[in-house]
Amino acid sequence: MKPSVKLALGVLLAFLLAAVYGEVQYRVAQFRDETPAYNRVDTSQRYLPPSAEHWLGTDNLGRPVSLRLVQGARIAFVVGVLTSCIAIPLGVLLGLAGGYFGGKTDSIVLWLCATVASMPGLLFILAISLVFGQGMLGIVMGVGFTTWVGVCRTVRAEVIKHKSRAYVQAARILGYSHLRIMFRHILPNVAHIVLIQLSIRFPSAVSTEVFISFLGIGIQGEPSWGVMINNARLRLWQGIWWEMAFTTLCIFLLVLAFNHLADYLRDRLDPALRSLR
Repeated sequence: MKPSVKLALGVLLAFLLAAVYGEVQYRVAQFRDETPAYNRVDTSQRYLPPSAEHWLGTDNLGRPVSLRLVQGARIAFVVGVLTSCIAIPLGVLLGLAGGYFGGKTDSIVLWLCATVASMPGLLFILAISLVFGQGMLGIVMGVGFTTWVGVCRTVRAEVIKHKSRAYVQAARILGYSHLRIMFRHILPNVAHIVLIQLSIRFPSAVSTEVFISFLGIGIQGEPSWGVMINNARLRLWQGIWWEMAFTTLCIFLLVLAFNHLADYLRDRLDPALRSLR
C-alpha cells in the first residue's frame, strides 16, 4: 500500500474518531437535557485567536471552534453514511434489474434515471426536504433520493457485460432462479463497482450538505460545517480568519482523503485495470 493511501486512511480514521466522540458528546447532552459545551455562549471569550487554551480559537459567541468542528464531523459522517445507505442499495437494485432483464424493465429504469437526472439537484433536494421537514431527516432523504442515478447507471452497464458470460449461462442451464443468478453470481462480480461508488458518494453527500447548510436551508441549531462557514464569512473583513480557515481545511482534507481512497480502490479492484497491469 502506498504511503499516500496510508495517510488518507489515517486522515479518515481521525475524522471518524472525532465523529464518534462528537456523537457521544451530543447524546450525553441530550440525555442530561443540558446545553452542550460547543453551543454554550460566553461573550467574554469572543473572537479569541488560536492559543494554548483554545487550540483553534473561538467564534463570535465565545464557543470553541475545535468542539464545533468535531460536531461538524459528526454531522458529515451521519449524512454520508445514511445517504449512502439509501442511494447505494437503490442504485444497485435498479441497475441489477435493468441490466439483467432488459426490455421494458430496462426502459423503465432508464426513464427513472433520465427523469431524476434532468431535475436540478438542489431544487429536488429542497422539494424532498419540504416533505420530510427541515433538519437532518430532510437532508438525508433529499440527498439520498437524488444521488442514486450514477450508481444505477454504472451497475447496469457492468451487469449487461456479465449476463452474457459463461458462468451466467451455466447457471441458467442449471435452472437457477433469476434472483439467485443476480444476487449470488452477478452481484459479487460487480461488488468492486459498488465499493468504489460508496467511496465517491460519501464525500459528494458531505459537500452537498455543507452547501445546503451554507445557504441556511439545511441543518439548523447544530454546528454543521456549512453553518460555520456561513457565519465566519461575515467576520473575515475584521481579521477573524481562524473559523473559516479551519472549517475549510477540514472539508478539504475529508474530501481529498476519500477521493484518493476511491482512486486506489478503483486501481486495485477494477478487473480491466488489473489486466492492464
